[in-house]
Amino acid sequence: MVSQQTEGQVVSVDPAGNLITNISTKQLEGVPRDERLTIICDEHKTNGIYEVDHGQPEMTYIGVIADSGFLQLMIVGESAHIMLDIQLGGKVVLKWT
Repeated sequence: MVSQQTEGQVVSVDPAGNLITNISTKQLEGVPRDERLTIICDEHKTNGIYEVDHGQPEMTYIGVIADSGFLQLMIVGESAHIMLDIQLGGKVVLKWT
């Protein structure tokens, strides 16, 4: 199977320390939301995209479709910005098969 990818970047940080990307839900049409998708930002990786009410445990690094309609990267219950030291402009790569 041929792998595919799309790229974006971190464009803002919300008050909770979640990393907001410029990757929109429109860009994610047809992209799998499960473990076939790997999200890479800096050297940090996670699999899949979750809904806002994800129910994942504390300290889990996940990708979420925010109410804004853009992909955000977060650590449940913590600041991803501080914990991962990812700055504005950080490259975000989504790869899937």
